[in-house]
Amino acid sequence: MAETASQALDPELKATIQAAYRQVLEGLELTPRYGQRLMIAEIARTLGGIEADDAGRRLSNEHVCVLEAGTGTGKTLAYLLAALPIAQARGKRLVISTATVALQEQVLHHDLPALKAHSGLDFEYALAKGRGRYLCVARLDQALEGGEDNPTLSLFEEAMTSRDGDDFQALAHEMAEAYSAGRWEGDRDSWPTGIDDADWRRLTIDHRQCTNRRCGHFGACAFFRARRGLDQADIIVANHDLVLADLSLGGGLVLPSPKECIYVFDEGHHLPDKALDHFYHRLPVNGTLRWLRTLKKSLTELNTALAVQPTLARLLGSLPEAIAALEPRLGEAFAMGHRIAELEHGLPEEASDAVHHRFSMGRVPEALSEQAGAMVTAFAELSRTLESMADILRESLDPEKATGLPREQAEAWLPLIALLHGRALEAHALWQALATADPEDGVPQARWLTFERVAGEAELTFSASPVSAAETLARHLWGTCYGAVVTSATLTALNRFERLQERAGLANRYRYQRLPSPFDYSRAVLSVPPEAVDPSNREAHERALIDFTQALGEREAVLMLFSSRKQMRAVLDALPEAVRQRVLAQNHLPKRELLQRHRARVDAGEGSIIFGLASFAEGIDLPGEYLTHVVITRLPFSVPDDPVGATLAEWIESRGGNPFMRISVPDASIRLVQACGRLIRKEADQGRITLLDRRVLTRRYGRALLDSLPPFRREIDGMAQ
Repeated sequence: MAETASQALDPELKATIQAAYRQVLEGLELTPRYGQRLMIAEIARTLGGIEADDAGRRLSNEHVCVLEAGTGTGKTLAYLLAALPIAQARGKRLVISTATVALQEQVLHHDLPALKAHSGLDFEYALAKGRGRYLCVARLDQALEGGEDNPTLSLFEEAMTSRDGDDFQALAHEMAEAYSAGRWEGDRDSWPTGIDDADWRRLTIDHRQCTNRRCGHFGACAFFRARRGLDQADIIVANHDLVLADLSLGGGLVLPSPKECIYVFDEGHHLPDKALDHFYHRLPVNGTLRWLRTLKKSLTELNTALAVQPTLARLLGSLPEAIAALEPRLGEAFAMGHRIAELEHGLPEEASDAVHHRFSMGRVPEALSEQAGAMVTAFAELSRTLESMADILRESLDPEKATGLPREQAEAWLPLIALLHGRALEAHALWQALATADPEDGVPQARWLTFERVAGEAELTFSASPVSAAETLARHLWGTCYGAVVTSATLTALNRFERLQERAGLANRYRYQRLPSPFDYSRAVLSVPPEAVDPSNREAHERALIDFTQALGEREAVLMLFSSRKQMRAVLDALPEAVRQRVLAQNHLPKRELLQRHRARVDAGEGSIIFGLASFAEGIDLPGEYLTHVVITRLPFSVPDDPVGATLAEWIESRGGNPFMRISVPDASIRLVQACGRLIRKEADQGRITLLDRRVLTRRYGRALLDSLPPFRREIDGMAQ
């Protein structure tokens, strides 16, 4: 039995953290904050208390802490100061994961340089991105030669319409010159101008298509150069999508293995939704038929290029039969889906949006389940064939292996075969999800059909998704990592962590704490005025919004949050011209330009009113005079009418639960806190929050929603409380 190393936070490590904190405060001339000190202590206690064996393998199971830290706590410096010395002492890597580019850039370009300059800690850091953000030098080389790497690859790249050839060639030459001169590191995000998606697809590659060390351009590869930088880094800055993508591939492909990592998930409330996105499967029937038919038409070229190798010749010989088995089954599935949804004649002419047909409790009809089972077998055979072909092509790139296929042929055709293998695997996963019944007592998967028109043609898409990422995160993330910190300004719902635990698979045994904010919330007033109306009376509510907007002060800096684009437009259209001139409406302008215009108006002493939807309730930073009044037009309930939310609600109801109280109210609580959080961004900020939804006073959940907000001064129907 392995010996256990005592991993309590030793005095030397504690002294290192304390000294680094003092130096940062002095160097940056910061005032120590109580919440920040508590956060450092909590993280140090959790990570320092992890027990491990002599090989560094974690043995204890209280290795995660979940900390709600409001704006102004200084949480980034807190988690860096606490986690970095412990990670270095334990021989682990610290992975900082964010949900947004804005926070990632702040950590990378502001917080880490400041920490390195002032803490006395010695460390290196690097940014991690997925392979698809980097230039493939081999594909750039092919582009410079003026052609595709094989005659049929472009037929398989959907939406490959690009700018004309001269423009693309000019871009390729400009990139080649910048990359070879060392002025550009080969990642899409640092190119000085935006790159068209279709152009970028011709210049990048995925993990299946990449030949790694067997590539003739491996030494100059942008992605692997960046990977070498990661190998030297004590701190790796990533995002939730990259961490989850790496975990879904088994871990350790782009980032270090989870067991060698201490993760910090900043903006951690986004993690469950991001995780769901990674385990969602879809298959457009006609889109799949198109690539199968293109493959069939390309078999002559494939045989000419690859059949000189005996095993490849045999595998290619099996493809016509595999395609012939799939085409009629996909046609039957297309017809069956229309019959199930009672749309035998397709979408009505007047239908402008996609139409969903959700299977109750995720249970598909027996006939469709049988059809899916047959499809699983057929796509499994196709996947195996394409995987075997890709393996031989990769081996043919190795000069030490004599496969009988020239390297040039293998290098030219591997990207296409790898692309097709990926599509076959995706199709197999979707049909597997439709063919496999859910466990009797388990949470069901959501399964549904989507009918729409794509480029004027009818399309039917089969989809399946887990309704919760909890089990996946519990097993593949929390269960495998060395340690983790989850933090955000909004992790609790109705003042409790239960909703996050349920969605993210976080165990009760982990450490949970809400840290005190440095802000004086009594500087703001939360008002439910007499004008507040129950939104169920749509006309009265809309009229109240119009009247309230007209009555706003001419010099006020206002953010008005709507839950409906239609209502936002209706209110805007009904305003007098003089008021409408002060309004900056979301979607009329890019977000960045809208905020710049708003600040410019405030700087000029003018009034400015931003009309925004849900995305403006989070991530908008307008401190001081730039925002003195937040208006919330209605409580931010979301109706679980999407197939995933509706299936979860149905399952909760089937077990005697109340989905409104269990999902809708807690989630509305989080969104309401986020919306109110737009007002107080710095210690001296003050102003007013107006809630124009009377349900907060008349419904039984209203008190709980109000009590989950910070301790603003309250004003109800014009009376101070």
